[in-house]
Amino acid sequence: MRQVTRPLHTPTLRALAGAACLLILPGLAAGQAVTADEPGAEVRMPAPEQQLPLEDLRKFTEVFGRIKEAYVEEVSDTQLLESAIKGMLSNLDPHSTYLAPKEYEELEESTTGEFGGLGIEVGMEDGFIKVISPIDDTPAQKAGVQAGDLIIKLGEQPVKGMSLEEAVSLMRGKPGTILTLTIIREGQSAPVVIDVERAIIKVTSIKYRMIENGYGYVRITQFQAQTGSEFVAAVEALIDANNGQLDGLILDLRNNPGGILQAAVQATDALLDEGLIVYTEGRIQSSRLQFSASSGDITNGSPIVVLINGGSASASEILAGALQDHGRAVVMGTQSFGKGSVQTVIPLDDTHAIKMTTARYFTPDGRSIQAKGIRPDIEVKPAQLTEFDGRPFFTEADLSGHLLNDDNRDANKSGGPSTADGNPEEASDIDRDFQLRSALNLLKGLTILDRKHRKED
Repeated sequence: MRQVTRPLHTPTLRALAGAACLLILPGLAAGQAVTADEPGAEVRMPAPEQQLPLEDLRKFTEVFGRIKEAYVEEVSDTQLLESAIKGMLSNLDPHSTYLAPKEYEELEESTTGEFGGLGIEVGMEDGFIKVISPIDDTPAQKAGVQAGDLIIKLGEQPVKGMSLEEAVSLMRGKPGTILTLTIIREGQSAPVVIDVERAIIKVTSIKYRMIENGYGYVRITQFQAQTGSEFVAAVEALIDANNGQLDGLILDLRNNPGGILQAAVQATDALLDEGLIVYTEGRIQSSRLQFSASSGDITNGSPIVVLINGGSASASEILAGALQDHGRAVVMGTQSFGKGSVQTVIPLDDTHAIKMTTARYFTPDGRSIQAKGIRPDIEVKPAQLTEFDGRPFFTEADLSGHLLNDDNRDANKSGGPSTADGNPEEASDIDRDFQLRSALNLLKGLTILDRKHRKED
């Protein structure tokens, strides 16, 4: 992997890892006047567009003083200044935030895979908390929270009017305690009430297995610090288990809310032999980056299907978009979330930091997915599967005096062995997951065509 300069982080908003506020420390602004005491020293005045808005600053000072003097309760200067900073930046975007000691620590925990809470990625929408995605194997997912849910009440407290950080604080709590979520869900006429037990969340970033002979399956739940290397190891293990070559690979990014950019780049690099993976554009030079693939595709060109949905965001969209643009994979599922901005985590000291939006990212073909998302090549919506016996009522083999097949004179006249009884409790995830089954069927079709072409050559 070749990179122009240092990588950025792209964590999404996490109900378990920080509140949505942003702090920019006051200081000497770029372009501010410089004076000197020595005779003959040059005095440079700032350009008009760089001068501080003095009238607005006077207004701020007046409001500050009036609050200090007349507010119904005494407020400290520190509290007022921090509130002013949060308010000043709250309308910039939902991802820039000031990380106080607790939030900073939680962000670091979230990128290493262990943190406390419910297990959901969230953002704000129309004054409510919107679930970007529930995280695999967490209390929220097990309780039935779904991507796209709008949380309108946390316990008995309405969410409307809360800041994201206030809602996040309510979601966190002592493991083992119950939080009741009141949710508005698309397609439901009445609110859905779900009790979720708080827990210490330990996220397994990579899950993998052979889904059928020759066909590997890798699920990336989110992009943590070690996800890139773990992904490579998972694919290599699947290849070794299949005698050195996969017939196809399913890469499941559904409900993957993103995470660390360089982890997504490393995973993408493993599947591309060359070419641009992603590039970023921002106002400052350090935010203009590009990442390209190094030589070598660890699957040796095996067909790939990538599964996405509305809970696939940020770094997972980078991976899906790059493979789609290069024609390296077929993207299947439903449209992704559409988070196309990049955040840089800037430590201020040992306990405080800024997570600030510094750039937008673009796929190799120059697509910005901000507020648009990745559109799948083949749209497959979730569906409930009901299998029926597709065998004919009777066949040639049932006719009296039929000719025997020379290849198998002892063939079962009933048409072969019966299918499974379809007990839903014994059904595999392939039987329950229509999107996953569709991906596997597509891979099988691609493999059959590839083998036919090889025979013709």
